[in-house]
Amino acid sequence: MELSKRAMSIQPSSTLTISAKAAELKAAGKNIVTFGVGEPDFDTPLHIRQAAKQAIDDGKTRYTPAAGTPALRQAVCNKLKRDNQLDYEPAQIIISNGAKHSLMNAFQVILNEGEEVIIPAPFWLSYSEMVKIAGGVPVIVHTKKENSFMLTREELEDAYTEKTKAVILTSPSNPTGMISTMDTLQMIADFAVAHDIFVISDEIYEKLIYDEDKKHISIASLGKEIYDRTIVINGVSKSYAMTGWRIGFAAAPLAVAKCMASLQSHMASNPNSVAQEATVAALEGPQDCVMEMCREFQKRRDYIFEREEAIPLISALKPEGAFYLFVDVSGTYQKTYRGKTIHSAAEFATILLEEKYVAVVPCADFGMPDYIRLSYATDMEEIKAGMDRIEELVLGLE
Repeated sequence: MELSKRAMSIQPSSTLTISAKAAELKAAGKNIVTFGVGEPDFDTPLHIRQAAKQAIDDGKTRYTPAAGTPALRQAVCNKLKRDNQLDYEPAQIIISNGAKHSLMNAFQVILNEGEEVIIPAPFWLSYSEMVKIAGGVPVIVHTKKENSFMLTREELEDAYTEKTKAVILTSPSNPTGMISTMDTLQMIADFAVAHDIFVISDEIYEKLIYDEDKKHISIASLGKEIYDRTIVINGVSKSYAMTGWRIGFAAAPLAVAKCMASLQSHMASNPNSVAQEATVAALEGPQDCVMEMCREFQKRRDYIFEREEAIPLISALKPEGAFYLFVDVSGTYQKTYRGKTIHSAAEFATILLEEKYVAVVPCADFGMPDYIRLSYATDMEEIKAGMDRIEELVLGLE
């Protein structure tokens, strides 16, 4: 029996090879340092956990409306108004099983077979596979380090065809940690309006910004014309250390939101009822927990970037947000370590794991095969040990 062509076209992540090898070495008793995990290492804040426990005791364990509880949809509206100067009604909000689910809903609703989505590289590796699952065609645009990995108008125009349906925007970025400037946002908004296409704006890392002169701006706030073409994606996984709770949300034009809610009703019924109650507490409750996590991430960002800058042959831009360091290792190519020659970031990552027991993410699946990604969402001792080992490897190259 044959499987569907769509299913067979989806590529497994090449990072799974590194992850599987790291797990194997750890099981064998090796002291593995991992920079791979893209989730906060903090516990979910106490008041959020207490809200979930209360919800269970209050019997809030039944089906909810497909698009989420009225209380949570209103809380999202309040958050978008408070933080992003965006006016939405609850009917425009869809609560889903994580931001990834929100993205998948969006692609399935807007894409017809063969329509194209412009994806700036480097990109989070699931974007292109999601587009393909929805019947679309990912069009990868390779941005430049000298432009801080920001899209240019020329790059967008070169990628545009009559089949273009949307462009993806991620700020702060996974994997680069860079934040879109106002000029970049306005350019993308003007482009989207001129060509009458959607913008999928993934804002999941918006609260993790480290420098006073940087701030997150939602592209949907730049006027009614772009508001009407933008699907804002967000959630509580990163900012509130709630990765396992699986609550994300989308804010969209009403017609899009209605279709997303209808789709979700058939595919997943509704998001977890208890997690929705906890998310109301996250969005409406005290925000000092977010600030505390952000301050700790900033300390780690400063340290890991300083250490990277002191190591020859590798380079990175200083992240402005999220919790990733995006490192160019092409300077190590053609060099050897204990007889093993490096030809790619994937080979660098393999040698680093096998020789120094440090797991990092090679970024070919992110559209940038000369880079690795280091997540500093881990404690400082792990970061110090990992950077010591990376330095040892690079200094030992011949």
